[in-house]
Amino acid sequence: MNWNRLLFEIFPYLALVVAVVVTLYRYAYRPFSVSALSSQLLERRLLFWGSLPFHWGITLILTVHLIAWIFPEAIYAWNASLFRLYLLEVSGFALALWTLAGLVVLLWRRLVNARVRATATAMDYLVLFAVLISVLTGLYTALAYRFGSSWFAGTMAPYLTSILTLRPRPELVADLPFAFQWHVFNFWVLLALFPFSRLVHIITVPLGYVARPWQIVIWVRRRFTQPNP
Repeated sequence: MNWNRLLFEIFPYLALVVAVVVTLYRYAYRPFSVSALSSQLLERRLLFWGSLPFHWGITLILTVHLIAWIFPEAIYAWNASLFRLYLLEVSGFALALWTLAGLVVLLWRRLVNARVRATATAMDYLVLFAVLISVLTGLYTALAYRFGSSWFAGTMAPYLTSILTLRPRPELVADLPFAFQWHVFNFWVLLALFPFSRLVHIITVPLGYVARPWQIVIWVRRRFTQPNP
């Protein structure tokens, strides 16, 4: 069996099919389950210190990955200057550390707070663990193998494009370091878990709010009168 083909060609397509089909089914038949199910009322302090760095950090990191995938030439042009290259690498590493700090706080919050722990599901822990693996393998790759932004644009961009254009080239991943192979495989794992988890709320677009009439909130308060003596 060719493990490289299994992990980086067959499994990605399985993950894509599961992500699309289950997400569409969930939106069509279980629309009220598409929610982040906020636990802010149960605990606020740790949620603030965990959610803020995690969400901002992961959003910026994914944005940079997306730019490197869609515009690899722009990454090459940026990295042509040694100063800009180091600036991108150091900024990405700092963002990953910031994301990791927020993720650790969120995990700690779910483990030590009894009320938050009571509302958590096995899928919540599985997703958080998978995200933790992605962050750790990304940090290790950035630390052990220099200038990842350049070879991401040169190797991963063509690989991802080959998957989406139905012309898979898993051989592009075959010679990458094991840590980065794990990082890539874990991305497909997260994609497969996506429709079964709270992450599905990410693609919620509240277009209905644009045409919806104004919501009128009326304060209803019962008045109590003192009985006459």
